[in-house]
Amino acid sequence: MVTITRTRAAAAKEAMGFFTDTTVCIGCKACEVACKNWNQLPATHGGVSEMSGDSYDNTRKLDGTHWRHVKFIEQFTGPYEGRWLMMSDVCKHCVKAGCLEVCPTGAIIRTEFDTVVIQSDVCNGCRACIAACPFGVIDINHVSGTAQKCTLCYDRLGVGLEPACSKACPTDSIQFGTISELRARAQQRVQQLQSQGVKAQLYGDDPNGPLGGLNSFYLLVDKPEVYGLPANPQLPSRGLKKSMTFSVATAAVLGLLALVGIRKRRMEEKEKEGVMNV
Repeated sequence: MVTITRTRAAAAKEAMGFFTDTTVCIGCKACEVACKNWNQLPATHGGVSEMSGDSYDNTRKLDGTHWRHVKFIEQFTGPYEGRWLMMSDVCKHCVKAGCLEVCPTGAIIRTEFDTVVIQSDVCNGCRACIAACPFGVIDINHVSGTAQKCTLCYDRLGVGLEPACSKACPTDSIQFGTISELRARAQQRVQQLQSQGVKAQLYGDDPNGPLGGLNSFYLLVDKPEVYGLPANPQLPSRGLKKSMTFSVATAAVLGLLALVGIRKRRMEEKEKEGVMNV
């Protein structure tokens, strides 16, 4: 359980986050284990789970008890022709976060590190944040009964420690630091790979993007959709204007129909009165 006691105004710091270079991920899942261990997340089915049959990926997805998930994406045209794309997925800690936007209890907050954290002792389990997240990151922890996700190890950051997942990564696929430094490092890495003929691109590093940039962004070598990432993630409020316009138009039409109905009824009443007078 994470409870924030300091205000951002009182302890503002430079934005922190992750840069994940998928080209050096070896799929060891050390990050998954470190995350589970540090955050004391419960095992699925008591630790006895069936194999998924989906490559070496038995976690399958991020949820309330899996805050890190290493994806295995097989691209093979023959027995010896192809490649594996591996990516350690996690909460993106969006600069403009849909989950924070819809939370009715104030359980989801932005910390002094510009990360997004769910306070379990304030969450009422309404699930609004689950639907609002464009990345499918959040889910209910079956033990606590509340929505949970990566906190970017807020408790470790508070005492100057690196998050458990990046600390455990043996290849530095998951890199932790200030967002400004990580973006510069990521650009250099992309240029290096592109000079070698690799079709590398960054996902989520653009502060002018639809979510204001991601504080956990990625280097990819294929389209975002291949990795299960939306090409153009949106905030729930983006559709609010269209929804309001539709609601106003609907209300106007219903009002007009009501007036027509009232007028028709009055005319019928007058006709009845005329007949009775005769």
